[in-house]
Amino acid sequence: MEILLQQIINGLVLGSMYALIALGYTMVYGIINLINFAHGEVLMVGALTSWTIIGLIRDATPGMPGWLILLIALIIACVVAATLNFVIEKVAYRPLRNSPKLAPLITAIGMSILLQTIAMIVWRPTNKAYPTLLPSDPIIIGGASISPTQIMILVLTAISLAILTWLVNYTKLGRAMRATAENPRVASLMGIRPDMVISATFIIGAVLAALAGVMYASNYGIAQHAMGFGPGLKAFTAAVFGGIGNLAGAVVGGILLGLIEAIGAGYLGTVTGGVLGSQHSDIFAFVILILTLTVRPAGLLGERVADRA
Repeated sequence: MEILLQQIINGLVLGSMYALIALGYTMVYGIINLINFAHGEVLMVGALTSWTIIGLIRDATPGMPGWLILLIALIIACVVAATLNFVIEKVAYRPLRNSPKLAPLITAIGMSILLQTIAMIVWRPTNKAYPTLLPSDPIIIGGASISPTQIMILVLTAISLAILTWLVNYTKLGRAMRATAENPRVASLMGIRPDMVISATFIIGAVLAALAGVMYASNYGIAQHAMGFGPGLKAFTAAVFGGIGNLAGAVVGGILLGLIEAIGAGYLGTVTGGVLGSQHSDIFAFVILILTLTVRPAGLLGERVADRA
């Protein structure tokens, strides 16, 4: 029971990060029907930016509290990631908006490779030890342990999801986003500027990706140029699993995928007699992707975005 509880905690933490990344995928897809495969690299840029800022702050002000350093680095990482995603949308995706769907898809893959290469040049292709800025003493709950960093991840995820829900459902920008998702041409006739809405969507998705990147690096204690590929691919799986284009589906898919991966990894070695171990846990994400596309292509919660005229 203690092992199960521990894996549930690990799964919730992992699933929270997947959910934040998946929301970026599903928001962009819901607006312009584009899978932004460079989204994982935006996460990576956010994490490495925060790593750089943390190093600069610690050198300049050695006595500053760790939580304040992390907060400043998180804010700056979100700004950098938002600016990057805004430029990507404007330069790489907007000119191809009316092109065949294959063109922006290939561009997204190319942008992913380009960002990885630039990160290798700027930060060097080596693993960076991400500093532990919060207390490291674990908190014991029912025999399972949870660290202050993991608590921070769960709290920040809950706050982010609450703010996003309020933004989409109760603000003028949220109404404009939903109208643009339904039909951008009709929305423009009603005074909405689709280009502005799409840019805002990319910015919001980048902020969520940067949050997830800093959380991921803080939780695992490492950052490097290729760190966004795996979480990005799994978050895409979570978005498809929950229902691509559906915000609630992205959250449900991310959390379920995290739980399945953590619980499966915890018992994989026992069930297979040691043939498979936790290092093979990635198999669950892609088995789920195959089964979802085969059995229920629309995902668990379906698709709420209407077909465009």
